[in-house]
Amino acid sequence: MTTYTVEIPEDSAVFGKTTSAFSSFGYSAAVRSHGQLFIAGTIGRRADGTIAETVEEQTEIAIRRIEEILRLENLDLTALVDVTSYHVDIRENMAGFLEAKQRLIKAPYPAWTIIGVSGLASPGLLVEIRATATYPDTASR
Repeated sequence: MTTYTVEIPEDSAVFGKTTSAFSSFGYSAAVRSHGQLFIAGTIGRRADGTIAETVEEQTEIAIRRIEEILRLENLDLTALVDVTSYHVDIRENMAGFLEAKQRLIKAPYPAWTIIGVSGLASPGLLVEIRATATYPDTASR
C-alpha cells in the first residue's frame, strides 16, 4: 500500500507554532492513500498556540486548517467527501458552529456526522473536525 504523509511547513501562517504538535503527539496532519486524503482531527487553536474563545472562531480556524491542508495537495473544500465533527456542550454550541460552517462550506456538501462529546484534548476546546477528501479522477496518485 502506497501512502504519502502531508507535511505542514514550519512557517505555515495558518498552523504557526502549533506544527510541533504533530511530532509531540506522534501523528500526521494528513495522509494520502489510494486516491483519498485522510485529514486528522483539527481544532480551533490559533497559529500562536492560543485557543479561540468562541465556538464560531474555533470552527472557522479548524476549517481554515483543513482548507490549508487541502491547498497543500492542490485541492479545495469541494474535495471533501466525509467529515466528522466532535462537539463539547453540543446543544449550547451548535448554533455558533453552524453559523461558521454555513459561511465556509458550500455545495456540493460532504457527508457530515456531528457527535457530542464530554471533552476534547485541551480545556477550552469546543470542536474538533476530521475529514476525508478525494483527488480528482484524472489525478494519478
